[in-house]
Amino acid sequence: MTQSVVIQVGQCGNQIGCCFWDLALREHAAVNQKAIYDEAISSFFRNVDTRVVGDGGSISKGKICSLKARAVLIDMEEGVVNEILQGPLRDVFDSKQLITDISGSGNNWAVGHKVFGSLYQEQILEKLRKSAEHCDCLQCFFIIHSMGGGTGSGLGTFLLKVLEDEFPEVYRFVTSIYPSGEDDVITSPYNSMLAMKELNEHADCVLPIDNQSLFDIISKIDLMVNSGKLGTAIKPKSLVTSSAGAFKKRQEKPFDAMNNIVANLLLNLTSSARFEGSLNMDLNEISMNLVPFPQLHYLVSSLTPLYTLADVNIPSRRLDQMFSDAFSKDHQLIRADPKHSLYLACALMVRGNVQISDLRRNIERLKPSLRFVSWNQEGWKTSLCSVPPVGHSHSLLALANNTCVKPTFIELRERFTRLYRKRAHLHHYLQIEGMEESCFTEALSSLSALIQEYNQLDATKSMPAEELPRLSVAV
Repeated sequence: MTQSVVIQVGQCGNQIGCCFWDLALREHAAVNQKAIYDEAISSFFRNVDTRVVGDGGSISKGKICSLKARAVLIDMEEGVVNEILQGPLRDVFDSKQLITDISGSGNNWAVGHKVFGSLYQEQILEKLRKSAEHCDCLQCFFIIHSMGGGTGSGLGTFLLKVLEDEFPEVYRFVTSIYPSGEDDVITSPYNSMLAMKELNEHADCVLPIDNQSLFDIISKIDLMVNSGKLGTAIKPKSLVTSSAGAFKKRQEKPFDAMNNIVANLLLNLTSSARFEGSLNMDLNEISMNLVPFPQLHYLVSSLTPLYTLADVNIPSRRLDQMFSDAFSKDHQLIRADPKHSLYLACALMVRGNVQISDLRRNIERLKPSLRFVSWNQEGWKTSLCSVPPVGHSHSLLALANNTCVKPTFIELRERFTRLYRKRAHLHHYLQIEGMEESCFTEALSSLSALIQEYNQLDATKSMPAEELPRLSVAV
């Protein structure tokens, strides 16, 4: 069994991370009712005997003593991390695996990347090495961060280079939350653009998630609940309600519910690493099968059901309908329409009591409506995990390497150009040591080159699929 380490950076990264650990603990509690420390739990948690003096001895088998998340928490403001340490999950995090500051990055990528990067590099390295030492077979680092702020975008992408240099053999999966057009951080286009260059160069796989898509999904759930359809209700104190128990209809965005959807995505993504199944998919297989060109490593994710832990009592979808949902615009975690764009490859990660024959039948059914690149017509990767999410009979996560991410990048470039053309707020960046105007032009060139690669692929859409010659076998 392999292990993974989750690195939560900035306010957004830590809030999503906290939600992920909460859901993971509930999921393992539902499956592992005897509270035995097994391989499934060991992939993301350490079992520590707190009676041992010093660091606490890890126990490889037997009863669970004290679970510690394989996590490193980083934020240059201490508010969110302190909140986590005072909350119900306080005992899950090792106090030696936290890095906080009090000043914050002021929504400035350069402060996070250049100032705090060099200031905390040794400390971060020490925490990462410590996390790696606690693993028998470290396979993957999951980085969770946002693109719009200063710490998430700046320090989050600084980490990627550190990981690449220090652990070149370990996969780097990044969950990046992209700001919406109405983002209240005026400098978010600069931060996102500068972060994109680092993601292009140092990540193995990036799951871009769009704040606006998450908000739209929450609004749809709200509509379903309030329409009073048969069997539609929200359980009290669920993750998609406010603490008062009423659905959040105020002007504030329901971030708890949005974070829950992203945490649910990570839960399904890691299910094969944590539980057994008839067709398991290793995390390294995702990168190996879905990324044919090193720079085109942005994977569009769609999820069904979109909520977890039976928060919303909506009648469950039939299996075949679930597969159709995964390819519809409504279930994408980024504003995209994969059906009308070009697929390089697609992975289907199914959980629950689903047969391989169900998978094959649905792939054959959907195939005619999906366009794959001519040289990879059979570009499907599938996995079956026998443990369903809590409260559901089955679920599906689809990861598509698809040219439909291009409009998101074009929109980011346009928002960046509008600011940059006026040189608005540029002096806040250029006064940071090591930051020059060439950093902006290089980041713009990097994103433009990425968009051009997608354009070249889209240009092949009308080409017929290659009929490759087969070896003729004499009978």
